[in-house]
Amino acid sequence: MKLLLEIPLNRLSFGNVSYNFVRELHKLNVEIGIFPIGDIDLSAYDVSEELGAYIEEAIKQRWNFLSPEIPCLKLWHLNGSENRKNKDQYLFTFYECNKPTPQELALCNNQDLTFFSSKQAQKHFEAKGSTNVKSISLGLDEDFYRTDKTYLKDVVHFGLMGKYENRKHTQNIIRTWIKKYGNNNKYQLSCCINNPFFKPEQLQQLLHQTLEGNNFNNINFIPQLDKNNEVNELLNAIDIDLTGLSGGEGWNLPAFNATCLGKWSVVLNATSHKDWATDKNSILIEPSGEMPVADGVFFNEGSPFNQGTFYTWTEDQAVEAMEKAETKVGQLNTAGIEMGDTMTYSKTVKEILAYIFEGKAQA
Repeated sequence: MKLLLEIPLNRLSFGNVSYNFVRELHKLNVEIGIFPIGDIDLSAYDVSEELGAYIEEAIKQRWNFLSPEIPCLKLWHLNGSENRKNKDQYLFTFYECNKPTPQELALCNNQDLTFFSSKQAQKHFEAKGSTNVKSISLGLDEDFYRTDKTYLKDVVHFGLMGKYENRKHTQNIIRTWIKKYGNNNKYQLSCCINNPFFKPEQLQQLLHQTLEGNNFNNINFIPQLDKNNEVNELLNAIDIDLTGLSGGEGWNLPAFNATCLGKWSVVLNATSHKDWATDKNSILIEPSGEMPVADGVFFNEGSPFNQGTFYTWTEDQAVEAMEKAETKVGQLNTAGIEMGDTMTYSKTVKEILAYIFEGKAQA
C-alpha cells in the first residue's frame, strides 16, 4: 500500500493531527511519500528514532510517489486545496463556520473525497449539494496521558487553552470567570492562549483590554508551551476546562484531550463539539444565539471563505455551568476516559484508508 501525503509538520493544531496520522501509518507499515506544507518543526514531539527515519525517508522519496497510480491525502484548509500532486486527491480538513461559499463548494467538490472532522460540517456541505463529503472523528493523541499527580491542593483549578480569538470567546470566558472568581484564592485560572498570528505586543494589549487594566492574583497567563509533554502537564494540572466554550470549532483538541484525561469540560453544544461531548462526559451549554463570524482579523465579511455565524452563550449560562463543574471536582470523569479509549487515531487513520483503498466511499 502506497500513499502520498501533502501535510504540515509543525507544532500547530494541523501539524499535531498530521503527526498523529503519520505515526499511525508507520504502525501499519504503509509506504508513504511526504510533501511538507510550510516549514518542518517536529520539536514539540518526542519522535522515536524509527519514526524519525520513516518521516525523513518519506520526505526524501516524495518525488517517487508522484504517480497516477498512487492516491494523495492532503491535510489542509479548503482555501489552498486547489492544487493536486496526483490524479486522485483526498482532502482532510476542518470547517468552523456554517455557510459554505461557492468557492468553498467548488474546492470541496474538486476532491475525489473530502473528509471533514465533524458531522455538522458534512451536513452544511451536503445541504449545498456536495455528494463527495464524509465526516471522520479524530482521536486522543497518545502523547497525552494521566499523570495522577497532585498539583494544587485545596484550589479549584480552571484551564483555558487555544489561540486568543473572537471565535473562541476568549475575552468573554476570562471576563465571566473574573466576575465569579476573580481574586478568590480558592480558585485559579491558567490561560495558555498565545496566538502565533499576533505580535507579542498585540497579544499583551489584548490581555490588558481583557482584564480592563486590573490585576488579579489568581489568573496565570502561561507562555507558549514548546513540547507536548508540557501541554500534558497542564492538562493534568487543571480540574475544569473552559476551552469548550468556543463558538465554532473543527474539533477543539484541548477540550477533547482534557475530557479524555478525566477532567470536566464546560462545552457549548454546537459545531464539532457534538461529535464527542455528551451530557455524561461534559457540562453542556446550549447556544443562546449566533453572531457574525467577521472579526476584522481572521474572518472578514464578504470573503470567499469562512462565512456565516458562530454560536454564543450568556454569562448566566456559563456561570451556572462552572458552578456545576465545581461539584464534580475530585470525581474522575470516567465517561471521558472511556471516550479516549474508544476514540483513537488508529481508528481515524484506518477509516481514511478504508475509503481510499477499499472503496468504502462507494459502499
